[in-house]
Amino acid sequence: MKSDTRLVRGAAQKELVKAFESLCGRHGRWEVWADWIVMCACSISNAVDRAHRNEREKTYKTLSEKYTEAERQTMAEMLGMVVAALDENQDQDLLGEIFMTLGLGNEHNGQFFTPYNVCSAMSALNSENIAAQVERRGWVSVADPACGAGALLVAFANECLRQKVNYQTSVLFVAQDIDFTVGLMCYIQLSLLGCAGYVVIGDTLVHPATAYDRRGLIPRDEGNVWYTPMYFRDVWHWRRVWAQVDMMCSAEKPQGAEVVSKPETTTQKSRTRPKKAQPDASENEYGQLTLF
Repeated sequence: MKSDTRLVRGAAQKELVKAFESLCGRHGRWEVWADWIVMCACSISNAVDRAHRNEREKTYKTLSEKYTEAERQTMAEMLGMVVAALDENQDQDLLGEIFMTLGLGNEHNGQFFTPYNVCSAMSALNSENIAAQVERRGWVSVADPACGAGALLVAFANECLRQKVNYQTSVLFVAQDIDFTVGLMCYIQLSLLGCAGYVVIGDTLVHPATAYDRRGLIPRDEGNVWYTPMYFRDVWHWRRVWAQVDMMCSAEKPQGAEVVSKPETTTQKSRTRPKKAQPDASENEYGQLTLF
């Protein structure tokens, strides 16, 4: 079989495609790609999301049993290559570019992703003065109801950096796509870039993503929501807590009445706010948290 490494650009993409092709002897190209993406997404999710861990761990084990120990090791190395490539240059749609260049989108479902440079231009044109919005509202959210591999959201994250806005603590990323594998490609890239938010797998036209709170912090989860590791960090955890408090106050508040909350004592705080388990992280030069 002729190698497709000639089609991709850059050493990182060529190395990843070469490893991918080494797995395509006993299994078809689409099958290998889809299995690898799902296994990577399950590995990330299971490290932080207890609610879905058992089901997704079963999915991971079922898929991994199709491959030999050597093939599973190659898949793990491929994820490491993605981490290294995005660490070197996060201003790219790495998985989406490889997916389209190798013709996997056309092979699977006739899919065509928006080129990353177009997504960058769209983000720049529609993201004027993000810092002022963050200053006014505390944090902002961005949503893509047909996210694909997440190019538009990745471009928005990089536009935040150009405007000196820490998107990890100031932006909630919400994505949705009808395609399971493609949606998880978005999930992997958002997770590795430290974006706080979630990806919903479902038909946006028939079952659009909705949330219990007004700002989309707490989605209606029917088992089809994939939360990024940064979504569980303390700053977003407490925002969800206060969103729940706001929801309860709105439900209990009589029309035209004011609700005055009593300040909590130290004892009450320690009893009602258990410390959440958080992924290890360190800060980079921009003040952002690095998970890997």
